[in-house]
This record gives sequence, C-alpha cells and structure tokens, in this order.
Amino acid sequence: MKFTKDEIRSSMLLYAVTDRMWLKEGESLVDVAEKVLQNGATFLQIREKDLDEESFEEESEKLKALCNAYHVPFVVNDSVEIALQCGADGVHVGQSDIKGRDIRAIIGPDKILGISAGTVEQAVAAEQAGADYIGVGAVFPTSTKKDAKPMETELLRRISNSVSIPVVAIGGINAGNILKLAGSGVDGVAVVSAIFGAEDPGRATAELRELSVQMVAAHE
Repeated sequence: MKFTKDEIRSSMLLYAVTDRMWLKEGESLVDVAEKVLQNGATFLQIREKDLDEESFEEESEKLKALCNAYHVPFVVNDSVEIALQCGADGVHVGQSDIKGRDIRAIIGPDKILGISAGTVEQAVAAEQAGADYIGVGAVFPTSTKKDAKPMETELLRRISNSVSIPVVAIGGINAGNILKLAGSGVDGVAVVSAIFGAEDPGRATAELRELSVQMVAAHE
C-alpha cells in the first residue's frame, strides 16, 4: 500500500509502537493492536527486541494485515529484511543502522522510511538520505531507553524547523505531559507504554488521540 507525503504527515498524529511485555494473560499482540487502531492510532510500528526472527516475522505479517484493513501505515523496527519479506509499508531505523547502508536504495522509492535523530545535523542528514519522517527523542524520561537524556523543547523545535519532512516526538510521552510539546512544531507523538502498558489500551489511545490533536493545533 502506497501512502502519499500528506498521508504520511497526518499519520504521525498518534504513532503507536508495540511492546508485548505488557500483554495480559490470554492476549495477543494483534488483539491489543486492533483495539488501538479502532480507537484512533494513526500509525503502527512493531518493535519487539526480544522475539526470535521467525516469531518477529510472523507477528509482522499479522499486524501488516490488520493495518491494511484500517488503512494505517505499518513499519518494522530496524529489520529491513523482515520489512520487505512481510510486505510492510516501510521500516524505521536508528542512526547505527544507516552507517554504510543506503536504506532508501534497498527498500525502493515507494516504502516509508523513518529514521531516528537526536540533533539538527542528524535530522538534516536523515532527510538527505531519503527519510519520509524523523523520530526525535527521548523528549521525556523513558523506561524504554534508560540511558536516554530528556531533550530540551527548544532543541525539538530547532529539529522540527530544520527539515521539510514530518517529525514525530518519542520517549516517555503520556497523557500527563503530551501538551508540554505544544509549540515544538512536531507533527505528532510516538507512544509505547502509555498505550500498550495501559490497563485499557483502547481508552488510552482515544485519550491520547484527542490530546495529540490539541497539541498539534497549538503550534498554529
């Protein structure tokens, strides 16, 4: 499924990133992901660091089919190979993944390419490398990356202003702090535990969607 540049920008609004660590007994990742999509998530990334390659590919194929049904972009974290094998809409990679590799050339012109960046220089380089969007963070303290230092809002604003492609903020974002990003210029938020770790992921998604709309509107 090919998404236009405008569709990619609007899909940054509430970007959900999976974490199976929070699954309750009897739940599958697909079950929770469907509740998340039903309640307003606009993008989905599978990020499962502890799965073996075969299981990761199986989960990716299931989530890809689910996202197709909701017409929501689906990308795979880090693994270009699995992204291509399962027919994902694209891949999200970090700075270490792009050293010495032309990811855009590998995945082709029609796949979505997201690249993480923590500085203006990295963001500009990511755009030049063919990124469709940039993930920036950690903007708040996060349990997902314990060594990540929270980013100053001013740096987030400078990164957003340095590129023409969409920017999504990530790291420790929840309903209590999301509106602190108002005025930063980001196109939306990427969320892990505030959705997948919530008692009711569907309800958490709906609340975060509403707050993200408010946050983006406050830039204008």
